[in-house]
Amino acid sequence: MGEPVAVGLVGAGPWAERVHAPVFAAGPQTRLAAVWARRPDAAQRLAERYDAVACTEYDDLLDRCEAVVFAVAPEAQPALAERAAQAGKAVLLEKPVADNLDAARRLADAIGEAGVGSIVTLSARFAPQVRVFLDKVAEDSAGSAWAGARLTCVTGAFLGGPFAASPWRQARGALLDVGPHAFDLVSAALGDVVDLRADGAGAGWTSLQLVHTGGAVSQLVLCCTAEAGHRYDVELYGSAGSTRLDLSEAIDESAFAVLREEFAGLVRSGGDHPLDVRRGVYLQELIAQAEHQLAART
Repeated sequence: MGEPVAVGLVGAGPWAERVHAPVFAAGPQTRLAAVWARRPDAAQRLAERYDAVACTEYDDLLDRCEAVVFAVAPEAQPALAERAAQAGKAVLLEKPVADNLDAARRLADAIGEAGVGSIVTLSARFAPQVRVFLDKVAEDSAGSAWAGARLTCVTGAFLGGPFAASPWRQARGALLDVGPHAFDLVSAALGDVVDLRADGAGAGWTSLQLVHTGGAVSQLVLCCTAEAGHRYDVELYGSAGSTRLDLSEAIDESAFAVLREEFAGLVRSGGDHPLDVRRGVYLQELIAQAEHQLAART
């Protein structure tokens, strides 16, 4: 094994503290070299915990790392990630990749022009159980196509806990936060989305019906303001029968170990990843369609 990839972490909030900092500090494929955040005191505390350098200037972080991991709000990510790409750094992006479609497309263009690698943190897709599930779905569909799917994500994440005070989550709701995961999973299972209908009740609850290439139909229910009855699962139906996966159990520490390994491999070997910024733009397009429909109904 060669030298671990020197990673710079942008952000020092709950996700950076709970996930990205410990994951990329753990190695062996990576080491946490530097931390920068808009709150220098938070960056200092997080960096000290992992023997990393707390940077007061973003350019200083770029000088100290080979790749940049982002844990910032969607409105802040595009400009920072563009600068990282222009500096020749591979980027690990948060979902959604931006707070609007135009910014997402500009970011994808900048990363493409820079020729650096990118991955979007669609955490479920790195979970071994999810990969086995999707592989089995693909094998079964070769002989008998799946007719539809249902994905339910009902949590109380916006009512309390580390992400409840997030302004963008409170303003834009579950669609912007967990929507990328939901769109990604059902389109990975059933094919690209060719038609979409969205209904909802404010930012608290969203229901979507999607038509996929080949004619399969999926239904998504997204809510992060439920006081009880929490669930996060996906189920497919068709002539092959039905198959279900509890995503709340499938996504664990092993998913982030796979993410770390694949991001380090991308940095060292170059090339593309199927979950790169272009995938992020595709998901942003679906979010934009859904938000447009919801706004038209208010």
